[in-house]
Amino acid sequence: MGVLPDPPGRELGNRSPRPEDPGDHNEVTTIPRAKSTPRPKAGPAPSLLECIEQALDDGKAEDVVVIDLQGKTSIADQMVIATGRSQRQVSALAERVQTAIRERGHHRASLEGMRQGDWVLIDAGDVIVHLFRPEVRSFYNLEKMWGAALGEAGSATS
Repeated sequence: MGVLPDPPGRELGNRSPRPEDPGDHNEVTTIPRAKSTPRPKAGPAPSLLECIEQALDDGKAEDVVVIDLQGKTSIADQMVIATGRSQRQVSALAERVQTAIRERGHHRASLEGMRQGDWVLIDAGDVIVHLFRPEVRSFYNLEKMWGAALGEAGSATS
């Protein structure tokens, strides 16, 4: 059982012999390619606050207020306060906001009060979100507390 040598003119890896022209060894054949139009540049990614506000808007939250905390406290840069008409809507808003935060890449946002649905607190790092039922929001009145603590320089926008 001997091994037969390869026939002359076939090299390892070259399964199909092709005729070679002695002058074609240094030529490169270019393949014409269709030119594509350049892709439009993507706009800047929305900020965390914008994602939260959009999620609240999509969930039909009422009386959305954003309080700027930058330079006033170290707990967050912004605080968002919003109202849901019922416990079910407050819980749904919290789930919607949590999903928007996760899609943005903040997987460590903590959530408190989801089971009761009266007052849900979402801590997303730079932004803290308070979701209330109307009666609970009027009882705690966080806008007044933070507005009084911030003084005239504090800004609350709705």
